[in-house]
Amino acid sequence: MQTKYIMTNSKSSNLSDWILYRSQRGKYTFSFQEIVINFSHLSKQTLKNNLNLLVKKGDIIPVFKGFYSIIPIEYSLFSIVPPDFYINDLMKSLCRPYYVGLLNAAAFYGAAHQKPQTFSVITSLPTLRDTTKKNTRIAFISTRKIIPQKWIKTIRGKNGDFFISKPELTAVDLITFQKEIGGLNRACTVLYELMEVVKFGKLDRTFFDYVPTSTIQRLGYLLENELTQEEQADIFFSKAKTHGCKFQKIPLKYNKPTADSKINEKWKIIINELIEIDEL
Repeated sequence: MQTKYIMTNSKSSNLSDWILYRSQRGKYTFSFQEIVINFSHLSKQTLKNNLNLLVKKGDIIPVFKGFYSIIPIEYSLFSIVPPDFYINDLMKSLCRPYYVGLLNAAAFYGAAHQKPQTFSVITSLPTLRDTTKKNTRIAFISTRKIIPQKWIKTIRGKNGDFFISKPELTAVDLITFQKEIGGLNRACTVLYELMEVVKFGKLDRTFFDYVPTSTIQRLGYLLENELTQEEQADIFFSKAKTHGCKFQKIPLKYNKPTADSKINEKWKIIINELIEIDEL
């Protein structure tokens, strides 16, 4: 249920005043629905026109359909607000579970060589359309499974808390969603540094129920044979078997021919891809 935002003489107050009043109290996001509720004496078209004027002035920015962020003074020069500033409020507005993942999560753990160009958000179905505002792209990646709260964590941002994947979930997501980050070579480059903070010893059934077995196999093979992480790979293998993962032969690189490829019997991986880790 939407909470009506109360101002003195709200019918005589303009939208600009409402937004200023809101920002002064640390509320930097709002939806079009909230505007409609608080300015019920104005038509929707009038409200849209007023919002467009405020966007042109650089006071606010539309970050998703029907959802806006007020631009704080520290971002006013370029009129760009980073997604981590508003992502939690946006996902609450959409009533969606989520976590920030892939390269963005890896960067938080010190495992990205440069700032990711895409802000990756893993969420539930149905699929949300990606959005790009002011050269900032948010990629929404959908999962059919219930997001396990145990493997995400809360971190403090400039506009409150938001959720990111823990290192262990980040590691497997880099393999599961390798296409979204540029392929296996990119994934391995990031994994090499991410493994400094990964602790596979604490994995339990909730983890293996969520992560595809094919991802477990590919990651385990890469850790043991490409990333010199034999000890971590052994722990990972033991945990996978303890929690019922049944390996079947799969290609290291999907959608690529496997003829004459060797097979790693431990991880049941058909080695049809040469891994080249970027220089660190």
